[in-house]
Amino acid sequence: MKKHLNTLFVTLEGAWLGKDGEAVIVRHEHETKIRVPLHNLDGIVALGWDISCSAPLMAACAEKGVTLSFCTPYGKFQAAVRGFTSGNVLLRREQYRRADDEAASVGIARHMIAAKIANQRTVLQRAIRDHGGEERTKLLTATCIELAYNAQVTSRSDDLDTLRGIEGDAAKRYFEVFPHLITNAAFTFDGRVKRPPTDPVNALLSFLYAMLAHDCRSACETVGLDPQVGFLHRDRPGRASLALDLMEELRPVLADRLVLSLINRQQVKPGDFITKENGAVEMKDSTRKTVLVAYQERKQQELEHPFLGERVTLGLICHLQARLLARHLRGDLDAYPAFIWK
Repeated sequence: MKKHLNTLFVTLEGAWLGKDGEAVIVRHEHETKIRVPLHNLDGIVALGWDISCSAPLMAACAEKGVTLSFCTPYGKFQAAVRGFTSGNVLLRREQYRRADDEAASVGIARHMIAAKIANQRTVLQRAIRDHGGEERTKLLTATCIELAYNAQVTSRSDDLDTLRGIEGDAAKRYFEVFPHLITNAAFTFDGRVKRPPTDPVNALLSFLYAMLAHDCRSACETVGLDPQVGFLHRDRPGRASLALDLMEELRPVLADRLVLSLINRQQVKPGDFITKENGAVEMKDSTRKTVLVAYQERKQQELEHPFLGERVTLGLICHLQARLLARHLRGDLDAYPAFIWK
């Protein structure tokens, strides 16, 4: 397993990515901007409307297991370059069997949803600790109690629709109090709006969720799982359902908490966003770069993995969880040990 995972984000419009020996180079207007050895990379993400790359680079990335993804400037996934699917065919066949069996799917999805709710609860508890106040503490504590109940009832759920209902209810409660986690008065949040985001907070959340989805899809591919076939999210053309499953428990840890830090520490300001004619709010280019740097720094932070008991970086969590899921599917683990943040 790679000890240090790095992703190269390319945001410069008009950039061209090529292969130079065993390295990737980024050129713009006949000038080489950066050169990075491929063996130092886990993924390359091109964020722009006019970013291209050479066929030799695509072949090299496929051969070396470096996921090359193309997204819009605002994080919406468009396409990816991958080589032959890795891993044991028996693992993928077992994945397909479990996905076709609702009871087996529930057994896996139940742990993912319970962990997601538990991690949302941890976000609220940390806000209580860091930004007290009688009124805020009372409100967030009440929501924590409700989320604890939501997490508990997942163990009694025996169908996917019920699980989705519990997850939806927990998300509604969580985002209802999310404005109380924002201590920077320059930002407001009236609820989760996805397509398109209509305020800076939603724009940040959507962008970081897209980055996390890229990492989870890469993790699935690395282990040999099919990222298109999930257990909670059903099959849909063009959707990496298993990657979306895997990222559920990681959203509060890697995305939500980072959004709050960026806002509350005033690393981003309302003026760093623009509003389109259709009401969509988007980040400026400079803001997007700030967020990407913060995301990479967040991924380098260390913590103790609750199941493995080892110190690991946050950037490794999605890869570790994919491996644990594969071990469960192979029969090495009785249940999937979802990631619970402490």
